[in-house]
Amino acid sequence: MDKNNGGPAFPNPAFSDVSGMSLRDWLAGLAMQAAFSGGPIPSSTSEKLYIAMHAYRMADEMLNYRDS
Repeated sequence: MDKNNGGPAFPNPAFSDVSGMSLRDWLAGLAMQAAFSGGPIPSSTSEKLYIAMHAYRMADEMLNYRDS
């Protein structure tokens, strides 16, 4: 099953052949920024992967809510 990527985050009709970053990626980046704003950035790979996984889950929930 393909994930709903929300379409392009910053659509530009002048460059319709270039999609750029998806809205899902943009929202996940914002969620990661919020997660890192409370303290130091984790040093272990497992901690970073955990935060990334949850950032994408949050982005997916935001897109699901938008589409409901």
